[in-house]
Amino acid sequence: MMQAINNGYKKPPARVVIPSEAKLLVSREEAAQLLSISQRGLDYLIANRRLPTRRIGGRVLIPVADLRKYARGDHPEHIVA
Repeated sequence: MMQAINNGYKKPPARVVIPSEAKLLVSREEAAQLLSISQRGLDYLIANRRLPTRRIGGRVLIPVADLRKYARGDHPEHIVA
C-alpha cells in the first residue's frame, strides 16, 4: 500500500456561502443590491444617517433588519441630487 505524500500543504477550508437574506449583516455592495439602488445611493443614505452601519475591522457592514425596515417605508425624496 502506498501512503499519500503530505508536503505540508493543507487544503483551505471550504467557504460557506450564505444567502444575503439569511445574514445579520451585509456589505455595502450586497446592501445596494438588496435595495436595488446604486452603491453611491447607498453611500448617500449612510452619510445622511438614514441607514445605520457597523464597523468590524476595516469593513463597513449594514444590518439586514435595518435594510428591511428602510425598504418598508415610503421615501419620496431623491436619493442623489
